[in-house]
Amino acid sequence: MTITSRSPWIDYLRGFITLLVVAHHSSLAYTTFAYFNRSAYISSTHPIVDRVRWKGMDYFEDFNDIFFMSLMFLIAGIFVWSSLQKKGTKLFLKDRFYRLMVPFFTGVTLLMLIAHYPAYHLTHGNWSLRNYIIDFFTIESWPVGPPWFLWVLFSFNLIFSVSLPFWTVLIKKAGQKIKDLNDKPIITLLIWYLLTWISYVPFMFWFSPGSWTGTGPFDFQTSRILLYFSYFLLGTVLGSLGTDLGVFSSKSVWIRKWPLWISACILTYVLLKMTESPLTKWHEQKVLSRTTATLIYRSIWVLSCSLSSIALISLFKQTFHRTNRYWQSLADNAYGIYLIHYVFVIWCQFLLLELELSALWKFILTFLVSITASWGITVLIRKQKIIKRYL
Repeated sequence: MTITSRSPWIDYLRGFITLLVVAHHSSLAYTTFAYFNRSAYISSTHPIVDRVRWKGMDYFEDFNDIFFMSLMFLIAGIFVWSSLQKKGTKLFLKDRFYRLMVPFFTGVTLLMLIAHYPAYHLTHGNWSLRNYIIDFFTIESWPVGPPWFLWVLFSFNLIFSVSLPFWTVLIKKAGQKIKDLNDKPIITLLIWYLLTWISYVPFMFWFSPGSWTGTGPFDFQTSRILLYFSYFLLGTVLGSLGTDLGVFSSKSVWIRKWPLWISACILTYVLLKMTESPLTKWHEQKVLSRTTATLIYRSIWVLSCSLSSIALISLFKQTFHRTNRYWQSLADNAYGIYLIHYVFVIWCQFLLLELELSALWKFILTFLVSITASWGITVLIRKQKIIKRYL
């Protein structure tokens, strides 16, 4: 299905989230909390960490991290229902394997191997290719990088499609319930918030917020796996209504209130940051237990995740009624940009290490080089039919 045969606003939103992904990775070398582990760079906050830092990068990285991958899984789920109805389970899974797992294995073997080479040099002080490859697959345990999203998304598609009879009645009922909420934005927000809270907060207490687990490149973030699956399912429910009907209708109050959602998502994130110091102080003074303080903080975090997702969906739905050449190019090539950009991000950050520039300028240069190079390369390689089949 080409972009022109589906609602452009969804593809443009996916393209915008891809830009945020590139910007997110471009900022990680310059956050004040960044650290580099010379024993095993995979344990670092990022493969390259610069001595120049800026607090503004902390807020930018954190704001994105709260919602953007959850929203990416939601977008990925929107067309699953219609695709399954059209292709059937067997053909659907075959298509998903080619589109997700082939790029995944290419990404984690070739692209990530190229990307992490500078981190090996910073750790060991040499460019021995043989030693680097051995270290990559043993000490560093085959770093997955951004392609983790692909194998997790394929797993969600597999789970959903093989258990389709179980989901069919549930999705139809849920879809009708959501359709009835077109003119009830507050109730819609409450349901969205509760779904996000239930699927994240218990897991966050069970595992640490930043913990990852897996075997080799099959890594995933333990505290968020149910959150991501819940957003994927939410996407299938919303998609079952159609991308121009139900809550996605331009007449829906939920969509028409986009300025309210944008304002609310910004104010909620500001509130989240404002509570950090008081909650820490009250915990240290034993006014609040660690559990209570964490519960308050993560409950606001969940609201920020929910509102940011709603805000961007409503904004793009209300803004993009027609195709746009530049946005369409971004959307067409977003998948390739997502796969390739990490190579340029890490190498650019490495080459900028010794330059006397501010963290902001290094971030801007890294982002511009990475997005331009990965976009351009994707445009070129997609001229080959066999590559276009996967990207």
